[in-house]
Amino acid sequence: MEKRIIDGVEVLRSSGNVYADLGLADAEKLKIKTGLVIEIRKAMRRLGLTQQAAARRMGIAQPKVSGMMRGDFSNLSERKLMDCLNRLGYDIEIQVKPASEPVGHLILAIA
Repeated sequence: MEKRIIDGVEVLRSSGNVYADLGLADAEKLKIKTGLVIEIRKAMRRLGLTQQAAARRMGIAQPKVSGMMRGDFSNLSERKLMDCLNRLGYDIEIQVKPASEPVGHLILAIA
């Protein structure tokens, strides 16, 4: 990360992944999950769903939806979050291509 001093305060430029900046394990997966949860929240708002109605539609318990809305999605896999989006009327495409570096990256692109 690039460091700069602004008005006497040290400022670090983000890498684009707050989880990586915090040094958390599985930072790319956490970023993907966050993006999926953001889309779930948007879908719930667009559809006018309560947490209870959304839980029924997504096939999960209402407390898990409540946790998800508060940012706790550690108990939900990326696959389950994608399933929730499918149940809320979203298509999901997974694109696999050769990486430009020795180790590939996970990227979430929202249309």
